[in-house]
Amino acid sequence: MSILKKPLITEKSTASGEKLGQIGFVVDNEATKPEIKKAIEDMYKVSVTGISTMNYAGKAKSRSTKKGLFYGRKPAFKKAFVTLKEGQTIDFFQNV
Repeated sequence: MSILKKPLITEKSTASGEKLGQIGFVVDNEATKPEIKKAIEDMYKVSVTGISTMNYAGKAKSRSTKKGLFYGRKPAFKKAFVTLKEGQTIDFFQNV
């Protein structure tokens, strides 16, 4: 089981990364802050000074088709915004 699922590459997270030195990640729902900190420091070789986490509940969705209504649910997920030590960055696009 991997703690880090994927980085958040959105306009808002990129702007906060440039302004505040924060990077966003989607992480495992059961991951704790110390586990997230250790995973990021091991994978990217940076120093983490702070972590903020947010749990998002899955939303109910429905759509209407010729065969009737279909109901479903989006999955729940957890975000973590990690503050890095001043002067350090993580470049996700270095191999592109």
